[in-house]
Amino acid sequence: MVNFKEIGFVNTREMFKHAMENGYAIPAYNFNNMEQLQAIVMACVESHSPVILQVSKGARKYANQTLLRFMAEGAVEYMKELGGNIPMALHLDHGDSFEVAKSCIDMGFSSVMYDGSHHPYEENIKITKQVVEYAKQFDVTVEAELGVLAGIEEHVSSEVSHYTKPEEVEDFVNRSGCDSLAISIGTSHGAFKFKPGKPIPPLRFDILEEIQKRLPGFPIVLHGSSSVPQEYVKMVNEYGGNLAGAVGVPEDQLRKAAALNVCKINIDSDGRLVITAVIRKILAQTPGVFDPRKYLGPAREELKKLLIYKNKEVLGSADRY
Repeated sequence: MVNFKEIGFVNTREMFKHAMENGYAIPAYNFNNMEQLQAIVMACVESHSPVILQVSKGARKYANQTLLRFMAEGAVEYMKELGGNIPMALHLDHGDSFEVAKSCIDMGFSSVMYDGSHHPYEENIKITKQVVEYAKQFDVTVEAELGVLAGIEEHVSSEVSHYTKPEEVEDFVNRSGCDSLAISIGTSHGAFKFKPGKPIPPLRFDILEEIQKRLPGFPIVLHGSSSVPQEYVKMVNEYGGNLAGAVGVPEDQLRKAAALNVCKINIDSDGRLVITAVIRKILAQTPGVFDPRKYLGPAREELKKLLIYKNKEVLGSADRY
């Protein structure tokens, strides 16, 4: 067992406090491989932004949980090598059991999410509390979820969304003991968030505002917040892909949320989209290329560029440290 403090990570407590006091959101970027991780670290060091490195259950399975943990540890040293001194957390995204959360805590994660939104309300509280009680022994912060997001992303899937009920949040937070709460106000997992050709429904800021009245100063999280930039959708489709109808959350709505008590915004699909678009273009234009560095390198650079833009223009997290 290793404690996250020995590695150089921080938990999310002070990160969220600073974000809420200054009206911005911490970027929570998912990674599955080395190039994604390099791009995240480079982007956040260059833009002087705090960052949450997010690992899903699927990522742990894909990359191997031990290898992935040491990659994250390497990210801390890489950040220092680049001359950075930014707060960096390692977070389990959508952990679906106490066992998965415990495994991550034992391996040096500084923050974990237990997503019990697929359970009945009382069961969600029960298991969330169990995760919190274990995590507190090691000063690890715990994110919970109340409400269900529509869409598909790895093992997280729901055909319809169920907005978070504001009347439940106080009871849920008080009884579970969670440190932050992911809510459902209209964001959605994946790259196909809304029906193509129809107006994008605005986020339910009325629900967010009611939750904030009931939980003043409590950290709120938005999942499913990729904006699915259309220039990359176009690039994918132009070079042999099929992402017709891919559309995301408008960036102005995310910026508005970040200015409120939403202090963590999760972005995964955008990273996948950018990398795939660049790789497709390079392989189509230069079919003789077979060295992975020739297409993964440019993909990494394009992802870094996008994340710097997100930090500066969408989340407001740039130049905070």
